[in-house]
Amino acid sequence: MRLAIGFISLAVLAGCDTGTEQRDAVASTRTVQRPYVPVPPGTIARGAAAQKAVLSPPGPQVTPDLVARGEERFRAFCSPCHGLSGRGDGTVVSRGFPPPPSYHDERVRALSPEQIVTVITQGKGRMYSYADRVLPEDRWAIAHYIKQLQAQTGAPTRPGASSP
Repeated sequence: MRLAIGFISLAVLAGCDTGTEQRDAVASTRTVQRPYVPVPPGTIARGAAAQKAVLSPPGPQVTPDLVARGEERFRAFCSPCHGLSGRGDGTVVSRGFPPPPSYHDERVRALSPEQIVTVITQGKGRMYSYADRVLPEDRWAIAHYIKQLQAQTGAPTRPGASSP
């Protein structure tokens, strides 16, 4: 009998108000409000200067190793949308995503490697930024691989299109 009364008492106490609703000043989920302190002029975020230097034109010297690295990174990051040939016929396009521009269109052929690096870094149109996914050195490698891919072929811009 005592045991049953003990369990009933615990159940009743468990349903009682804890009083924490009044203690919002000490709740662990509150944020600490600090005054805004402007960053001193000339301050550069850690690593930003090095990243800016790596992204500045003309980029690294074009070597076969750089282009091979660009092909590897292109296959990993770009080919799902742009396709292995750069014609905008990747796997996501075959599943209903709107096709990206072909690298073989005159407008895209006219882009310099610096402009391609900028598009990879900032994104454009439906393409989101790859700045947090692709290292700056790899962006240059991809850009030079794309220029090599464009130089290798003068074929039609879309699958099924006729040759000029």
